[in-house]
Amino acid sequence: MGTARRQLGYVSSLTTQAVNTLANADFSDSATGTYTDSGIDYKYITYTASGTLTTTRAGFADLLIVGGGGGGSNRGGGGAGGHLVVTSAYLPAGTLTVTVGGGGAGDVYFGFNGVASRVDSYYAVGGGGGTASGSPSDPVGLVGGSGGGGRLGGGAGISGQGSNGGTGASGGGGGGGGASAVGVNATTNNGGAGGAGTSTSLNNSATTRAGGGGGGGTSSGGAGGTGGGGAGSTTTGTAGTVNTGGGGGGGNTVGAAGGSGIVIVRVRTN
Repeated sequence: MGTARRQLGYVSSLTTQAVNTLANADFSDSATGTYTDSGIDYKYITYTASGTLTTTRAGFADLLIVGGGGGGSNRGGGGAGGHLVVTSAYLPAGTLTVTVGGGGAGDVYFGFNGVASRVDSYYAVGGGGGTASGSPSDPVGLVGGSGGGGRLGGGAGISGQGSNGGTGASGGGGGGGGASAVGVNATTNNGGAGGAGTSTSLNNSATTRAGGGGGGGTSSGGAGGTGGGGAGSTTTGTAGTVNTGGGGGGGNTVGAAGGSGIVIVRVRTN
């Protein structure tokens, strides 16, 4: 009886190990890096530009997808690109499309929305553009992963990916929303700060991304949100940081471009 129990336990252990192995996706592309955390071995691949992922085994992976940040305007800061973390995302076998979205251009009346980033069927929306203080601007910031700062109201962020933008004031633009905080409302002649981003560590290095752009103002510009948000200015805003999805800063003359997004795919190897 004892021998039978030991044999059954051995078979059960093998079965569990086989199921766990089959549950993990695998890819044949060169890994950006490997590491071990709490006894679990991982490899990951980072995309700073669009490409493909060749999955040699269908299964589950962890994903970080950040869309391109929205551009700032004359006053309103751009919203951060959508910040999406998916644990145990199912990836089919084959050649999968990976898109790293570009940041939206800055402009006078409207900052342009950023471009969405993607892994197969998983998307992070581009950030919303900031809007300016006068006609023909839309009085409300544009909707995006995080919303842009606007004259009469901030643009809405996408639930689960970002936050709303801030509201403007006389002579000052609202800050763009960030992944973890709304854009700050402006005060008279002073731009609001961009909303803070979110930290992740799928590549074994804690990094904050998807900060909102600061609003522009006639007396002072708002600070960019932590995570690559560009600062607002009394002249021309500062661009969002590349590969963070940070929103572009608003200006008192013209806004700046948002930062491009990023994609990280991590799989377990034991």
